[in-house]
Amino acid sequence: MMITWSEEYRKTVPNLTIDVSAGGAGKGITDVLSGVVDIGMVSRRITTAERKQGAWYIGVAKDAVVPVINDRNPLKAALTRRGITRQEFNRIWLRGEITTWGALLPGADDHPIHVYTRSDACGAAETWAAYLGGIQEDLRGIGVFGDPGLAEAVRKDSLGLGYNNINFAYDEATKLPVTGICPLPIDMNGNGVIDPCEAIYAHRGAITAAIADGRYPSPPSRSLYLVTKGYPRRKIVISFLSWILSEGQRYAASAGYVPLTASELRYETAKLNKGEATVEEQ
Repeated sequence: MMITWSEEYRKTVPNLTIDVSAGGAGKGITDVLSGVVDIGMVSRRITTAERKQGAWYIGVAKDAVVPVINDRNPLKAALTRRGITRQEFNRIWLRGEITTWGALLPGADDHPIHVYTRSDACGAAETWAAYLGGIQEDLRGIGVFGDPGLAEAVRKDSLGLGYNNINFAYDEATKLPVTGICPLPIDMNGNGVIDPCEAIYAHRGAITAAIADGRYPSPPSRSLYLVTKGYPRRKIVISFLSWILSEGQRYAASAGYVPLTASELRYETAKLNKGEATVEEQ
């Protein structure tokens, strides 16, 4: 998303250079608070401690984390029909009480669940843990670095279970689930079957629509933030953020994200405009 925004914004500002690099929400917040970068990307809630250190932020878009299994899981058909409840996910990742697929599907072959999680500090893990009632450090499983790494670990393991941001669970070109992995539906009402209103995983457009209208819970849907150290003082930074909250929103859906609602945009824009008269160029 930030690559798209930077490329489009640069068309309006000649000779501007914007360097975009990845590394997880942990790196984003650390780099911006230490003054290494102008803007940090953080895909989780900003903590009280970070605000006390000077983190100033605006929401710019939304996406979500989805649980994923291997497409060759021997119980895939039954699992996708039944879905998994929040409490069952809690008993897998946080409590370690459910360790086999058969425990979820009585009468099925009792294959072990190979649980994967993120080894790096990141918004996806923090958001998934928050949905389950914990923090990232509480998540059990084999630690894997990065979103692509976690998707690949599950893709290679027929009994694997993990979680990914939607843009790593769905193919950019086809908008279908990435070859080799399958989003595992959440049984949100706990009735033991995925109802039509919960069947939102077949296509990237279906799940982003569910995030937009609130059918997919928050968390694991979440706001995405851009963070600066204190209110931004450089005019070009404010201009870029203002553009993201206006013209930039039209690029969100095509990049696999959910744009802010009209009321959210008014709130974030007012926050950005506050104090603009005292801004100084650096």
